[in-house]
Formats: sequence, structure tokens, C-alpha cells
Amino acid sequence: MIKRLQLFVAAFAILAFSPLLASTSNPSPLQDFCVAINDTKNGVFVNGKFCFDPKLSNAEDFFYSGLNIPRNTSNPVGSTVTPVNVVQIPGLNTLGISLVQIDYAPYGGLNPPHTHPRATKILVVLKGTLYVGFVTSNTDNRLITKVLNPGDVFVFPVGLIHFQFNIGNTKAVAFAGLSSQNPGVITIANAVFGSNPPINPDVLTKAF
Repeated sequence: MIKRLQLFVAAFAILAFSPLLASTSNPSPLQDFCVAINDTKNGVFVNGKFCFDPKLSNAEDFFYSGLNIPRNTSNPVGSTVTPVNVVQIPGLNTLGISLVQIDYAPYGGLNPPHTHPRATKILVVLKGTLYVGFVTSNTDNRLITKVLNPGDVFVFPVGLIHFQFNIGNTKAVAFAGLSSQNPGVITIANAVFGSNPPINPDVLTKAF
């Protein structure tokens, strides 16, 4: 009787935890691709999202053009980021990757301190010379920096504050891959000093 009770308890425990096991058993897409759509009436439900019927997809769902065009960097920070994520390429949905092109104005062009809450970034310099870096988390807050030249690659770990600064006398261009179809971005100065509504000045005064 005791052995039977023990077997029952063990079986119950396995059944109780089986939903948790099932929820982590398929981290990858369950089909070749899942082209994102906004109109659900023509979609199929896959991995928690509505997707375009794969049989109706075409090359345009996986295509973007225009990264050969220099961007205008005449703005306060002297840089322009051109994203290529799931918004620009619907076929990136569920694939966990995206791309950005970053153009920097001659000496002083800055991609200001920011963080991507959902992605690691790997950056390659195509043109110019960049001073780049990131800051480790509390309590060390260690600054790790490097000067990059064309062909150099640098990695910014997920969630850490990082930046790039053009220290050359010519325009600079870099491309970066990110480990999310929609990595998100939080520009530190904009978030802290430009929030809506504003953060109480007393809070900022004491924090800084």
C-alpha cells in the first residue's frame, strides 16, 4: 500500500511539472519561417503570433534595399541609425536576428550611450575610425573600450550601456547584427532627461 502511494505521488509530481517541461521544449520556430502580419484574418497562429500563410509568401517578405545609400548625419549627435528588423523585413519574425547600419559624421559623430534590452550586438566597421565601448553592470561599472578601424569587429553584450564615437576626420560607417528580430533601444539621456512625463527633478538631483 505504501509503495503504491509512493508511485502515485511520483506520477502526480511528473504530471504537475510536465507543462513546465513542455513550455521549454520548443525554443525554436516549428516551421521554416513565420512572416509577420498585422491583419489576422489571413494569418495562421504559430508560436503565439499571427503569421502569413507560408504558401503565400514571396521574396519581398525577406528583402530590404537601400543600405548602400549614405544617410544624413546633420543632427545634434551627428549619427543616423538605419534599422533592418521585423518592421522592415516581416520574414525576420521568430528568426531572432536583425541588422542596423550606422552612419557617423566626421570627427564627433556619436551613437550616444544606449542599451538594447533584448539583444547582443556585434558591430563591424566598414569605413572610418571609431572609439567604442560598454560599461559593465553594478557594482563594478567597468568601462571597456577599443579603437576600431575598417574590418574590425566588436561585441556589445546584451543589456549593457554602450556607445560609438567617430574620432576620424572622415565619415564613418558601421553595420551591426543583433540577436533579436526586435531588439529595442533605450537612449540613456533621452530616457532619463526626456521622459514623458518628466522625472521629478529632486529624483534626478539626488541620483546625479
